[in-house]
Amino acid sequence: MRVFRTKWFGRFARKKDISDEKLIDAVREIQKGLKDGDLGEGVIKKRVARLGEGKRGGYRTIIVHRAGDRAVFLYGFSKSAKANLNAAELDAYQRLAQIYLSFSAASITKALSEGELEEVNYSGEEISE
Repeated sequence: MRVFRTKWFGRFARKKDISDEKLIDAVREIQKGLKDGDLGEGVIKKRVARLGEGKRGGYRTIIVHRAGDRAVFLYGFSKSAKANLNAAELDAYQRLAQIYLSFSAASITKALSEGELEEVNYSGEEISE
C-alpha cells in the first residue's frame, strides 16, 4: 500500500509537526477498521495526535483511502479551528476521492514529479489489511 499527501497537506503537516510515522500509524489504524468517520466515496476522517499530546485535542485529517491500494491525505484541521466539514466541502472531497482513486501508476508518477503529491516515507512493516 502506498501513502501520499497533497502539496497542501504536506505544508500543513510540516507546520504542525506531524511526522510521517504519525501519518502511517493513522493509515494502519484505518486498515484495522479504526476510523473517526467514514464520509463515503472513499473519504475517511481520522484523528492524528498533536506532538506530545493525545488524539482528542489533536488534528482531524481527511483521507482518500482504498484498502490495500493507496491513501492520500488531503486536508487537516484542529477541532478548535473547525467543528466539521460542511456539505460543499464534503462534496468536493468526495469528487477529489474519485480522481485520486482513479489515478493509474503513470498518473501517480506524474503527480509526484509535478509536486501535486508527495509520497509519505516510512520504514518497517508493510502497511496491509
